[in-house]
Amino acid sequence: MTDRCTALSAAAGEDQAGTAPGEGVWLLVEQPGPWGRKALRESDLPDDVAALLGGLGAHVAPGAPDVRVQLVRRPGRSAVATGAGRTVLAARPGGPGGALVVTRLEVDDLRALLDHDPADLAAGRLAGAAPYGGPLWLVCTNGRRDVCCAELGRPVAAALAERWPEATWETTHLGGHRFSATLLALPAGVALGRLDPATALAACAELEAGRLPLDVTRGRTGRPASAQVAELALRRRLGLTGLDAVAVVDTGAGGVELEVRGAGQRWYAAVTSRPGVPSPASCGDAKLKATPVHEVALRPRGA
Repeated sequence: MTDRCTALSAAAGEDQAGTAPGEGVWLLVEQPGPWGRKALRESDLPDDVAALLGGLGAHVAPGAPDVRVQLVRRPGRSAVATGAGRTVLAARPGGPGGALVVTRLEVDDLRALLDHDPADLAAGRLAGAAPYGGPLWLVCTNGRRDVCCAELGRPVAAALAERWPEATWETTHLGGHRFSATLLALPAGVALGRLDPATALAACAELEAGRLPLDVTRGRTGRPASAQVAELALRRRLGLTGLDAVAVVDTGAGGVELEVRGAGQRWYAAVTSRPGVPSPASCGDAKLKATPVHEVALRPRGA
């Protein structure tokens, strides 16, 4: 295991803060069975459905958040019975305290997605979907993409499924293989990394209680890396763990303005970044990638 990308990343002391996916809209499509490295093209999806999902990026409205399409399946489930329906979940910005709005649609066949406007799908709007009010724990387990995701992610997904069977799904790719096991928590939009079954159970319990598990948080999705690291730095400085305790007010070149909700405090974070030590971005990939090292200088606004 010492040659795994996760072990090499940990040995290099890579910081996972600021590595959450930048997409702000998520479309989750249930597709049990084996997944390929390029999941949409190599997971037995109907060709027309794969083409629709793979092309949604072209339908994102100007200035709107980017969309990310993920395949999902229940832990330990390799196939579905003939004629069984599929679940489709969408998450988009607009929830309270910076959370996402999550909706759920059950379809008899994934070709039903072909009847939806691609622009609506790209915006996270599912016609006929019902609001989904519970948590969602999405654990990356696609071993064809990276072996660490399978070896480390599947035990995490299994442990979470025992406690939260309705909330837990395996998924195809959350980025940051070397931070496996990785997890996306919805509706909070929080990405977690370097999890094992015990830390995952504890972290998800914290999130369910409305608190951010700072030690394993990569950042909030849909935000630039500078905003992710600035928020985490301010939270650590002030000891703030409430999910909606800190709001990102503005981002600019090299700086982020933050607000401590309920306290009337504004902070400015000057963020500088430099290349880190190059390390393998993925197992089996000889290409080295330098994860940025971020330095954050905080000061009260107006000081």
